[in-house]
Amino acid sequence: MTLKVIGSGFGRTGTMTMKQALGMLGFGPTHHMTEVMAHPEQLDHWKAIFAGQEVDWAEVYKGYGSQVDWPGAAFWQEASIAFPDTKVIHTERPEDDWWASFNGTIGKFFALMDSFPLPPEFAEFFATMKTGVLPRAFGDFTDRDSAIAGYRANNARVREIIPADRLLVFNVADGWEPLCSFLDVPVPETPFPRTHARDEFWAHFGGEPEMPSRQAVAAEA
Repeated sequence: MTLKVIGSGFGRTGTMTMKQALGMLGFGPTHHMTEVMAHPEQLDHWKAIFAGQEVDWAEVYKGYGSQVDWPGAAFWQEASIAFPDTKVIHTERPEDDWWASFNGTIGKFFALMDSFPLPPEFAEFFATMKTGVLPRAFGDFTDRDSAIAGYRANNARVREIIPADRLLVFNVADGWEPLCSFLDVPVPETPFPRTHARDEFWAHFGGEPEMPSRQAVAAEA
């Protein structure tokens, strides 16, 4: 099995919805952050990638028919070179909507991750993302303007690098028709999936934590 679809859209652009949709269309299994969390044996690959080492991308995605979400979405260009015949789907949503979703989920997780009882191997993995991958994408991922600038830059870079006939810029709100047309498959009779709302995201970590108050932060300092 080799990748047939590369997802270049950042997390919180409908990537879990895409994971389900691609599976329903026969392009699964689909790699996603949840796959890394479910398969810790993948961590060695990602540690090497984060360190800038050369990897065999066919081995990284062995057993998968498609890829969406981080960590793979941070390395879409490398994957697009390794799999030159693979189509690229770039998920997007309006910037303000993306920021609100990102800031309340992924951004909040990384801001508070030291308070989570993560297994050591995952603590190291997420720490590397926090200090390496996220700053490379956004600069300061906690700052709205900086994060949106990084989001906007990635959207532009995908359009600049991937040929138009290989690329679908896709909003999951548009449903099956543009996706199926791009992938040249029939439109399913089942409804397009809608998933991974904020509460679903936090369910992976035992529920959404409260942000510490400014007074509490000052007291700890």
